[in-house]
This record gives sequence, C-alpha cells and structure tokens, in this order.
Amino acid sequence: CEGFSTYPRTYDLIHASGVFKLYQDKCEYEDILLEMDRILRPEGSIIFRDEVEVVNKVMKIAEGMRWDTKMMDHEDGPLVPEKILVAVKQYWAAAPANETSTSDQ
Repeated sequence: CEGFSTYPRTYDLIHASGVFKLYQDKCEYEDILLEMDRILRPEGSIIFRDEVEVVNKVMKIAEGMRWDTKMMDHEDGPLVPEKILVAVKQYWAAAPANETSTSDQ
C-alpha cells in the first residue's frame, strides 16, 4: 500500500478491474481509494469492475469522499456477479472565509 509515483502527472481516467481482490489481504479499501483520489484530477473518472460485494463497499466509501457514483450491470446481464461502478471525482472548494452562512445570522 505504498504511494504510486505519478510525478509530475495526474490522471483523468483510472480503470480498476479487480484491484480490490488483488490487494484484499494487503491493503484497506480506504487506502487504495485515497491513493486514487490523490492521483486523479478533479472531474476525473474511475471505472471499478469487481464482485458486487466489493463494488457496494467501494461505492459507500466513494460517496463519503464526495465522488458521484453510478453502478451498472455486467455487459452479460444482471445475473453476472461482477458489477461496474463509475465514479467521478468532484471539483469542490471551501467557501471563502468572509462569507457567512444563514445559520450565523
């Protein structure tokens, strides 16, 4: 679970087919997703392809990271246990310090 050397690049697309199964006894899902978040540009996409249980867990974590997600069935139909998850990293920034929220008023 070491960092992936990307200097001086970032990426627009990552295709992760079976990566969580490959590292299931070596790395935590959160660590893998944080590394993907680090190397992915804002509004970049990741395509995950894995077993439905893995994809559901990844989707829950990705939504907590403010990624937009959409799960799709395998191209051979909904009965295939492998699913596809497309996640898009959102571009977001904190509100300027001089802006006050309506709850402060």
